[in-house]
Amino acid sequence: MLKLTEYAEMAAAEYVEETGSFDLDARWLAESFQDSGAQDDFPRQDVVAFFDMAQKILTKNAERSGKQAHMQLEKIIRFVKPPRKT
Repeated sequence: MLKLTEYAEMAAAEYVEETGSFDLDARWLAESFQDSGAQDDFPRQDVVAFFDMAQKILTKNAERSGKQAHMQLEKIIRFVKPPRKT
């Protein structure tokens, strides 16, 4: 049996892969909550709390991706030399 956070992480990763968006759709997540087996493993779990957990994971991943992209751009900028003035 998986932990609830593992179900949320899988749902978040699958959502980004399918939609390319970091803004979670409630209907999509409700279906995922039911289809993934999380509802069977955690019958007392509120789907709204699961939504909040998955959205938090998506937000954290989006921020991490933004920071990584920013670092890569800074590396590229450092290696690009300005044209010489003649």
